[in-house]
Amino acid sequence: MPVAVSYPGVYIEEIPSGVRTITGVATSITAFIGRAQRGPTDKAVMINSYAEFERIFGGLWLESTVGYAVRDFYLNGGSQAIIVRLFHPLFQETERESVESTANEVATEAKSAATGAAAKTAANTKRDDIVDNEENTEAIKQAARKVAELIGKLPDNAKKEDVIKAADIAVTKASASSKAKLEIGNIKLVAASEGAWSANLRVMIDCDNIPATADLFNLTVVNTSGGTSERFLNLSIDQNSVRRIDRILGSADNKIIGESTLVKWDGGDWPPANLPDLTGIKSKVAALSAAIDALNKDPSDTAKQAAVKSAQDAAWPLTLDTVTLEEKKYNRAKAKLETIQNAGGTVSDEINAEKEAKAALETTKQHRIDSVSDGLELTINDFLPLQSKIEKKGMHALEQADLFNILCIPPYRNQSKDVDKNLLAEAETYCTERRALLIVDPHSSWNSKTKAKDDFSKEEDSYPGIPSKNAALFFPRLKQPNPLRDNQIEEFVPCGAVAGIFARTDNQRGVWKAPAGIEATLAGVPQLSVNLTDAENGELNPLGINCLRAFPIIGRVVWGSRTLRGADQLADEWKYIPVRRTALFIEESLYRGTKWVVFEPNDEPLWAQIRLNIGAFLHNLCRQGAFQGSRPR
Repeated sequence: MPVAVSYPGVYIEEIPSGVRTITGVATSITAFIGRAQRGPTDKAVMINSYAEFERIFGGLWLESTVGYAVRDFYLNGGSQAIIVRLFHPLFQETERESVESTANEVATEAKSAATGAAAKTAANTKRDDIVDNEENTEAIKQAARKVAELIGKLPDNAKKEDVIKAADIAVTKASASSKAKLEIGNIKLVAASEGAWSANLRVMIDCDNIPATADLFNLTVVNTSGGTSERFLNLSIDQNSVRRIDRILGSADNKIIGESTLVKWDGGDWPPANLPDLTGIKSKVAALSAAIDALNKDPSDTAKQAAVKSAQDAAWPLTLDTVTLEEKKYNRAKAKLETIQNAGGTVSDEINAEKEAKAALETTKQHRIDSVSDGLELTINDFLPLQSKIEKKGMHALEQADLFNILCIPPYRNQSKDVDKNLLAEAETYCTERRALLIVDPHSSWNSKTKAKDDFSKEEDSYPGIPSKNAALFFPRLKQPNPLRDNQIEEFVPCGAVAGIFARTDNQRGVWKAPAGIEATLAGVPQLSVNLTDAENGELNPLGINCLRAFPIIGRVVWGSRTLRGADQLADEWKYIPVRRTALFIEESLYRGTKWVVFEPNDEPLWAQIRLNIGAFLHNLCRQGAFQGSRPR
């Protein structure tokens, strides 16, 4: 703004320089999509280490290849990753009644048999009847299959009592919930995310350091399998309290996010009915303890017996249920009652306090749901559900992420061990929209150079069938020890390790350097599933298949850097990965760094500023070696 001149002297005016520095975006944020043991579903969660993946998503898991890919990513130099966990439930909650009924039908048929062999035959017959009925939903058919499958594991000579036990277990597993539900009195909680992990949750309530007249309590949640715990102080069930439990923990319907990562409030709209009265818990327990002290001195005094009974009723009313009793108070009261009982008194039978106290303590401290399911294998519909982009679910949960540069979809089915080609096509299209690169894993049947070449080059039904500038394929698969199977050597997809190489190369040399060569060694990879020769590599490379090679001394390395438009026959301008990724990096950086020009007057001063800032950005890249030549022209 011009300075108003009003007096003789020196005036200073700041003239805008027109400099608006363009900052380069990240280049190796890698997104992984698939199943995980636990963690939020349909959410794009940023992590910065494998330890963080273990803490949030549970680490390695035999039912999913995502954990192994993420491990390889960080072993090979990865820094930032985005995890999208998907979950396919056994059934929707609206189908629970019909699923339980079907499971019981199959189990009942099996229970009527006298031996394991007869039980298996009966279960299979009933299963076939249910599966063949076209009116039954897929969830009902799956329940019948699950029960028959579990009963099918019985030995042929199993006795009837073993059959009955196995059938009951099968029904429990076939109708298992996706989330554990925990109730303390009428306070209803539910696990924060789906999966059998939630069966290990424990919830405890106490009133430590809370005034006797306060309507407050403390809540501790422990995951006994992973050692994770959360403690929330001064919670309330008062509708108007700022410490209301649903506001602190969060709600199951996600209307309230909350602070807990283990449990959420599941009591529905506030206020729920029949909530316990927590007022004066500590004073009531103290009164009971004092009454027991008095009775202990004179066990035959009927007045003191009545006082204990009255104090017990006050401390443990039915509406209060399991909330009141702290473990140390219970142990103290129990010891006194046992002393009375050992002296020949009958007060324990009359009051029955020990039984009720123990039940209260166990419910409060140990409540769990055994029948919790890890769900089923994913299908393409889990990645691409209806209205996925609008609701930001499945693969499009990545819409919640500001930026990702690389996308990995490890195999999600145990039988085929490959990603559906239709899903790869959709993923490639999405990567093009988001200026990202899709890393495609080789087909599980590619056990030789010939098989890979033939399948890739088919005129019809080739794999992966997406000749895209925003995708790259690497062959062969990796052979690594599986720590969950006593370090048995197994095959794993290379996408995570290759993405880690991308990140390492970007950090050391820049996105314009090919992520290949003797520097691109694969850490944690003792073997490759196919060892290629130079001649075999020479057949695959011109097709656009990037090879992983094993060399003496050097070890296992990435030995190719072409996109799926990299076949010599295509003569495409986006033949090479570093060229394409550098272009994507520049495009994204300019897209974010030049938004200030919108609605500015379209005249020469504006274009001069644009040239100045973009020129400075590109000049800096040139100095770092991104472009050909020693200096910009």
